[in-house]
Amino acid sequence: MDIKGAVAVVTGANRGIGYAFARALLEHGAARVYAGARDPGKVTDPDLIPLRLDVTRPDEVAAAAVTAGDATIVINNAGVGGTTSRLLEGDFDGARQAMEVNYLGTWAVARAFAPVLARNGGGALVSMLSLASWAAMPVAPGYAASKAAQWSLTDSLRQVLREQGTLVVGVHSGFVDTDLSAWTDAPKISAADVAEQTMLAIAGDLSEVLADEPTRQVKSALSRPLNA
Repeated sequence: MDIKGAVAVVTGANRGIGYAFARALLEHGAARVYAGARDPGKVTDPDLIPLRLDVTRPDEVAAAAVTAGDATIVINNAGVGGTTSRLLEGDFDGARQAMEVNYLGTWAVARAFAPVLARNGGGALVSMLSLASWAAMPVAPGYAASKAAQWSLTDSLRQVLREQGTLVVGVHSGFVDTDLSAWTDAPKISAADVAEQTMLAIAGDLSEVLADEPTRQVKSALSRPLNA
């Protein structure tokens, strides 16, 4: 679809990958970008339209779909790491939060905006996923499980929303250089790179982005034996 002249909503847009998505949309000619954030006061870029949106609050999700009723692109980016939940000890609070935000939050926003996109011609719905959608992370099992669930949800949305002409894009990446991955010194891709690849996918009507080489390797290895 043509990004030029589009109206977009980005969740979790006040920093990190979300902010990179918002800026990339503007650079590709989007007419308006609503920047969703739990605290809209943290959206300081004057080119963006602050939008109060905590994806775990049904009232705010519903209100956002009304405020941004002209949206033609919705990017589900809001996410948490859930790294406080350990695999074999401690509580499940971090894992529950990861599922609530990454999986159920994406589901809530998609459900609220699907009729908006249909009314406005179909448009595009994007999910910010992860290499962890396909690869276990023993150091962050709650996060990995939430991303696997979000990937499954994204595929279900792709099958159903195809009928209304909505392009559903899943964006997978390894570590991105943001606050969420500050705990590791592993190689990281830039948020701007992820955002630019996503813009090209939207413009080219592509359903999947494999943003870096580690992600491409993991995806290609899915059919191999488990012990490989």
